[in-house]
Amino acid sequence: MNYVVLHQSKYRLRLHLPHVRMDDRQADLVEYYLKSQPFIKSASVNEQTCNATLCFSKAFTQWEQLEEIFSDFDYMDESIQALVPEHTSRAMNRNYQNRLMNLVVGKAFRTVFFPTPLRIAWTIGSSLKYIKAGLTCLFHGRIKVPVLDAVAITSSMLVRDFSTAASVMFLLDIGDTLEEWTHRKSVADLAQTLTLQVDKVWVKNGQQEELVDVSSVQVGEHIVVRTSNIIPLDGKIVEGVVTVNQASMTGESVPVSKEVGGYVYAGTVIEQGECVIEVTKASGTGKFDQIVKMIEDSEKLKSQTEDRAFHLADRLVPYSLVGSALTWLITRNVSRALAFLMVDFSCALKLSMPLSVLSAIREAGEYQISVKGGKFLEAVSEADTIVFDKTGTLTHATPKVVDIVTFDALDEMEALRIAACLEEHYPHSIANAVVEEAKQRGISHDEMHSKVEYVIAHGISSKIQDKKAIIGSYHFVFEDEKCTIPEDKQVIFDALPPEYSHLYLAIDGVLQAAICIFDPLRKEAKQVVSSLKDMGLRVCMMTGDNEKTAHRIAEMLELDEYHSEVLPEQKAQFIAACHKQGKKVIMIGDGVNDAPALSESDCGIAISDGAAIAREIADVTISADSLWQIVILNEVSRALMKRISSNYRFIVSFNSALIALGVLGILTPSSSALLHNGSTIITGLRSMTELLPEEKKQSFQA
Repeated sequence: MNYVVLHQSKYRLRLHLPHVRMDDRQADLVEYYLKSQPFIKSASVNEQTCNATLCFSKAFTQWEQLEEIFSDFDYMDESIQALVPEHTSRAMNRNYQNRLMNLVVGKAFRTVFFPTPLRIAWTIGSSLKYIKAGLTCLFHGRIKVPVLDAVAITSSMLVRDFSTAASVMFLLDIGDTLEEWTHRKSVADLAQTLTLQVDKVWVKNGQQEELVDVSSVQVGEHIVVRTSNIIPLDGKIVEGVVTVNQASMTGESVPVSKEVGGYVYAGTVIEQGECVIEVTKASGTGKFDQIVKMIEDSEKLKSQTEDRAFHLADRLVPYSLVGSALTWLITRNVSRALAFLMVDFSCALKLSMPLSVLSAIREAGEYQISVKGGKFLEAVSEADTIVFDKTGTLTHATPKVVDIVTFDALDEMEALRIAACLEEHYPHSIANAVVEEAKQRGISHDEMHSKVEYVIAHGISSKIQDKKAIIGSYHFVFEDEKCTIPEDKQVIFDALPPEYSHLYLAIDGVLQAAICIFDPLRKEAKQVVSSLKDMGLRVCMMTGDNEKTAHRIAEMLELDEYHSEVLPEQKAQFIAACHKQGKKVIMIGDGVNDAPALSESDCGIAISDGAAIAREIADVTISADSLWQIVILNEVSRALMKRISSNYRFIVSFNSALIALGVLGILTPSSSALLHNGSTIITGLRSMTELLPEEKKQSFQA
């Protein structure tokens, strides 16, 4: 594809693409392709002008790279098509842009070309919907903002000030359109962050299972889904009994039991059990609309601060009406009485608050932080305690197998083959380490076992050649399953290095191997913990690992508190105890065993490559790249709450001043309406600006 450079500055480039006009799909393909390039910070494509704007984090000099990526671009390239989400906001944004343009052009046209009688008739006709809305509120016994709007418009027309009435309606239309656009875009953006990130799925062919791309699965094929996994496709259960967490689809907080013949939905999570599902909908169908409905039916977008501000606007309406009546009774001046009616607090509050939240969610997204709603940002800003899981959270999400110690008949390679065969069904950082080690050693681990059973926070149980095979923690293997250590191998067992995490493999009740896994501490962990403590947070760790390992980590990071060898319910109980003490708690984890604690916390944060159920239950998801994202999330959350408070104070004080000036006769009703609505738009635009200053962003990126 060729291009023409229209404008260039140090960090920005504007190009024209060789099209007379682009459709939405073409514009999205080009835009997401450009965004995927590592040297391009951000990109946007206008489908109407066929212009692309590129922004760079440093001075642009990569002309050869730019030429190369455009020469490689092909609309039919499947890898490029895969970059574009199932739904984008392009068509919706254009619709609202056109609506705003039509409002402005229509207002200008009527002002210039309509004779006075026609303008008056138009104003009266346009007022009917506002008067109807106000009367509807009164009919239901509510005195809210629509009543104030209806009274203001009607009063202006009764004193034959049709120009002011028309201006008020025009500005109300602009405000309503912007508010609706903001809400729809918030829902669409949030729904996009919640869409499935499932790439692979187990397909059952006879008695064998094959791991394939989810996009290749056809309607009618059978897929196998196990405990803690996201159900990737809609379908009907043909084998097995499971309990399914359907909160993302139906809002149900209690898991639902599903048996043969039961229908399950893509995006829900299996909490217990295993099933075979006959696929009824191919990948990408139906999911997005269901998520949008779920969000619109919930209150996740609204924080308590937003909700209080929204209700304040309605509570002030009766006072505005009383003030207007008293002003007229005292002054007998209609213009001064209208001052109370021309200004309300609703427009600015209802526009700036969601825009501030949307801006914060978008800004967090720039750091690969996915937030499911404004109330969770508020919870983070108010938190005083933060609880970390250890494995995959404070330590690296990609641990390594460093040794395999055998105890009985199996040799090292066979032990690893069996372990990988079992662990590949339940992705977790430790399980991934075992599977990756087998891959590195070139070990083929085709299915050799019967049905696999996963015991949350303990391990995996199955049968190999009619012998029970289990793999998991010390507690699971030796205390729950009562496995034994060969008598002449006790010395070897006691000599297992304590600095490693251990995964035990037993067959027929006898220990066969111990897999030693190095779980290195993240290099940024100590600095992150220190930064969180500087922000006033008490930092704790809850881990299922042994006491020696937990104590060593706690000492290295200078944690305020830690607990070792804990079960999932004990993590949740700890957070519940914190709540009884009046504390607000953030929980961070990545495994199935963290799910109860994530659910119990005020804000649960999951690692993006952790267990599916952890991501499903969590309120925030961060990438596995760096724990600094937790500090950034705190900074963004606190900056958001400051902005909301600042907006609130400005809106109340400025609009109160307008009312006072109107009552004193300094401002006319039309001037008050203009200043009020102008300040609303300015506040909304300010709410969309970046929350974190540039120097702070650079410090995080460094």
